[in-house]
Amino acid sequence: MGRAEALHENSEDPQSPDDGELVVRARRDPGAFGALYRRYVERIYSFAHRRTWNREAAEDVTAATFERAYRHLDRFDPTGAGFGPWLFRIAANELVDHYRREGRSNTRRGQRALRALADEATLDDHDRLEREEEVDRMLEALATLRPRYQQVLTLRYLGALSPDDAAKAMGCSKPVLAVTLHRALVALRRSHERGRGAR
Repeated sequence: MGRAEALHENSEDPQSPDDGELVVRARRDPGAFGALYRRYVERIYSFAHRRTWNREAAEDVTAATFERAYRHLDRFDPTGAGFGPWLFRIAANELVDHYRREGRSNTRRGQRALRALADEATLDDHDRLEREEEVDRMLEALATLRPRYQQVLTLRYLGALSPDDAAKAMGCSKPVLAVTLHRALVALRRSHERGRGAR
């Protein structure tokens, strides 16, 4: 079985334990983490693929997400929003890292996502967003923000999560998400303007 086939295998048993129970068991038994992997791998892969439109990049983000989740199971709070939102938050961080490593997005979809993000941050002079270097600048500006701001912008704009889902993934309420998103957009606009001024 190839990497892609293994990645997409999903054989969740409807009688299986809930996430919280599996996480507790997975801290001692790697087999229990395998059950969590099978339960969420399709959703995380789809999330990553819709953001990258690249099978290999989506597989890398998915693998890194589960590796990080496994290494940090002790940080998961079972009384919080749940394992799924926690996993999506990790995936969003991996996507931020992916875009940072890439330096820029070469796909139309990625450029559209960045333009949507830029539209919120730079409400004037939309014409310049058509230039490829504007996408590069937006990525550079995004990379300068504090991790929480990168995370909220990635979840809402690159990840296209709804406010409810983004709030769960961030582990906060919708009002807190809205405030964080607003502050992140302000910070992105300032960073973007500084970047333009330095050129």
